[in-house]
Amino acid sequence: MTSRSLQDVTEGEAFDVVVIGAGGAGMAAALFAAISGLKVILIEHTGQVGGSTAYSAGSAWIPNTSHAATVGAQDSIENAALYLRHSVGNQSSESMRHAFLANGPDAVAELEAHSEVKFRARPLHPDYNSQLPGSSLKGRVLEAAPYDGRDLKDLLTLIREPIPEFMILGGMMVNQEDVLHLLNMLKSFRSFRHSVRILARHALDRLRHPRGTRLMMGNALVARLLVSLHRRHVPILMNASVAQVESGADGVSSVTIRQNDVVRAIRIRGGLVAATGGFSRHPARRAEMLRKPVAAYCPGAPGHTGQLHDLLLKAGARYGTDHRDTAFWSPVSVRARADGSTAVFPHFIFDRGRPGTITVNGQGRRFVNEALSYHPFTQAMFEANETAPSIPAFLITDEDGLRKYGLGMVRPSRFGRAGFLKDGYLVSAPTLAELAGRLEIDPAALTETVARFNGFAASGIDPDFGRGGTDYQRITAGDLSHKPNPCLGPIARAPFYAVRLYPGDIGAATGLVTDEDARVLRDDGSAVGRLYACGNDMNSVMGGNYPGPGITIGPGLVFSYIAVRHIVDRLRASGEDGPKIALNAGAPAD
Repeated sequence: MTSRSLQDVTEGEAFDVVVIGAGGAGMAAALFAAISGLKVILIEHTGQVGGSTAYSAGSAWIPNTSHAATVGAQDSIENAALYLRHSVGNQSSESMRHAFLANGPDAVAELEAHSEVKFRARPLHPDYNSQLPGSSLKGRVLEAAPYDGRDLKDLLTLIREPIPEFMILGGMMVNQEDVLHLLNMLKSFRSFRHSVRILARHALDRLRHPRGTRLMMGNALVARLLVSLHRRHVPILMNASVAQVESGADGVSSVTIRQNDVVRAIRIRGGLVAATGGFSRHPARRAEMLRKPVAAYCPGAPGHTGQLHDLLLKAGARYGTDHRDTAFWSPVSVRARADGSTAVFPHFIFDRGRPGTITVNGQGRRFVNEALSYHPFTQAMFEANETAPSIPAFLITDEDGLRKYGLGMVRPSRFGRAGFLKDGYLVSAPTLAELAGRLEIDPAALTETVARFNGFAASGIDPDFGRGGTDYQRITAGDLSHKPNPCLGPIARAPFYAVRLYPGDIGAATGLVTDEDARVLRDDGSAVGRLYACGNDMNSVMGGNYPGPGITIGPGLVFSYIAVRHIVDRLRASGEDGPKIALNAGAPAD
């Protein structure tokens, strides 16, 4: 990186591209600009890069790339478009969805050809609505290849670490494959060998580094973006914010940046790319735009303040209004940490849909298919709460379920529960009736609900909610080794356990309305000159729906590519500083 201090930027200095926000989408936009030979600067509000991408699994839903063939998938833009038509419908523009699908393969190819960003596909990674026409069981979801953080040297501390409760042994990152090996390490020599190797690596890391260096999932993607930006000498201004946006007759012309006590105005030749992560932590926007009751917990990164939105709305931008939902959701459980902060743990797939678990409302009754993906599951909490108390809801299992699958922050094991029981995160009782009493729900209703559910587990069919009825639910949410239904198992062996579930918004779905080139639009449909949006700052092409893993990161990467392509084309067509744009861009700067 050439600079991390605003003092090194001269007053009125001009950049082809100014990117605001160093999450996954913003880092990608800056990298695409650098690959294209543009002069770019990246501005980040916090002291670390990665945004919520760093917290996440790092999945990117981008259909029809070259990686689909590596797992034997046969896909097409037409099939993916059909799937989105059935999953999203008229809750987003079909032309926007087409722009995303048509440009996705090229965006991935450019990253992989000209940077350290490398992806891979997993053999099975289904679309969430696997029962709909056009869906696929594999090939559409990309994940970043793991990255050795030791190669980052001092840059390692710039990457936002995952949520601590998603790691083990004080900072060791593990993916789904690692978890399976660790659980089976005493049953399989292959799992034992894998487990010993990664545990030994982490032990050495803790002796030599401030954190684990085996970077996986979202951290791997962020690391690959960061090292690529570093090798191209892209300046990243940390702990910096936008104080003012200036506009002229032809659009946004400059921004005023503040970093500590230093203030500079920066001129914009090509475009300002908004990629700050959405309105998620803007108190007024939360109150106005989220479902009611307004969620108290947001497991996203801290930089999503929405402050830039206030400035851009004054410059002519507008929010979308056609979505099914304004946010993406996950059920979360919460616990006080030793340092006084609150751990907010998203319940994505590891417990809710597994055999031997059930979710009930405040009356002790089921209200949802527990194996649904996290977004519609949480929407069901809001909808059920209108007629019966369902916030919080209660995720319940027995001794066998807790040992085999865990429950939220409680790891699968017979050990390590004492602290969770002591502080009340995990509630336990020797009978279901006593557990209901401790949760303040109807004991008779809970006992009856579990008895009925146990009958479903025996038959393998859930006539009430259809749990385990789709490929996604069986493959991803369930346990394929369990018969007859991978998602249904009895709750019978005492003691019984529960954690409380609350709605948690994991990202903004509603954002600034753009066209197919990622240009921000006014109320009259005209584009605000030189202003682009991507990531969660952009009104989602998924229309407030969640059709697959990585439907925020995937479009974030692709529309950052589209935005930069448009900036390049416009600058070349206008001759505006044209010679500064490399016609054979691609190789990193010396």
